[in-house]
Amino acid sequence: MIPRLITTIALISGSVFAEAPRIDSIHSAMEKAIAQKQAAGIVTLAMKDGKIIHHDAAGFANVAKQAPMQKDSLFWIASMTKSVSITTIMTLVDEGKLSLDEPASKWMPSLGKVKLQNGQPPARPITLRDLTSHTGGIAFPPRKPTDGAISLKAYAESLVKAPLAFEPGSAYEYGFGITIAGRIAEIVSGKKFEQLVDERICQPLGMKNTTFHPNEAQRARIAQTYKMDDETNQLVPGYNPFVTSDVTVTHMTEPAGGLFSTAEDMGKFYQMILNGGTWEGKQIVSKASIAEMTKPHHAGGKELNYGLCWFVNIEAQRPAPMMPVGSYGHGGAFATNGWVDAKNGLITVFMVQNVLVPNSNQPRDTFHRLINESLGIPTPELPAKNK
Repeated sequence: MIPRLITTIALISGSVFAEAPRIDSIHSAMEKAIAQKQAAGIVTLAMKDGKIIHHDAAGFANVAKQAPMQKDSLFWIASMTKSVSITTIMTLVDEGKLSLDEPASKWMPSLGKVKLQNGQPPARPITLRDLTSHTGGIAFPPRKPTDGAISLKAYAESLVKAPLAFEPGSAYEYGFGITIAGRIAEIVSGKKFEQLVDERICQPLGMKNTTFHPNEAQRARIAQTYKMDDETNQLVPGYNPFVTSDVTVTHMTEPAGGLFSTAEDMGKFYQMILNGGTWEGKQIVSKASIAEMTKPHHAGGKELNYGLCWFVNIEAQRPAPMMPVGSYGHGGAFATNGWVDAKNGLITVFMVQNVLVPNSNQPRDTFHRLINESLGIPTPELPAKNK
């Protein structure tokens, strides 16, 4: 039986994001997760065939202030940024300004000087495809107090100075290749990366609350980050390095994870992808580029559950276990998640701000399962690696 919908179904088109329905079972489940301290507050959104079928907020954006979570609350979406960043970069590929398979040193010469840990050059050059599929061998950098304090240009150059962790294309290591790719996009376009994202993605889609640098009004709507105190077992405020103390003090533009956004804005982005790259009759990115981004890539002769800055559910492993094989999306470090099930015309957005909170993925999985149930979509059996 399909749960009761509150209000009317809304179309996700144009600049108007009308009042959306709430599926009662989802709201109740999120409230239960909040009561179990799996989150302080949650925003959920789902679309089916281009229509909003659910949009809801539960819990608190700020517990101490007893400020309720709002549907337009802002979240640091962390690595969900990667999918927006690669889509921006692929518009340059569409225009012939970049190539996925040429040596990336063509645009960033320092990439031609990289060395392996033994001091030898790699067997082949690093490509943009390597950088954006985490198969380039770029080592995960150590955390430093200066992180976020330098420019994207300087940070990208520092990343390529470290020895490669492995031969390009021979393995997979999740990391900061997209950061270097973002710098390459700056070089070929002559524009700052944040400007490229705004001009090529945010403005055409009307994503007015998606930004690397929130203004004063937007900062007031950022949901508080929470962690679990291991002594009191209570949620307490957690540190977020991307929320600075002053609007004039900005973190480095980070293509790997620097965006702030809302469920509404991310819903528009995923709908554009599901539309084959079009939005209101305008081609934002090509179908061919979407196919490249969202197909499982390979490294060392093995199929990955990753494309180009998009996770992909494969038979062996589903990053989103309640969603079918072939669906794709990305999560963030603080448990946010966006997912696209193209087969069923379904989009889900799950927004929360958790760091070091146990079972943070359980409410997301419950949300996915309940959306599927409300639409009569079978939830696939879990693969062994997800059980």
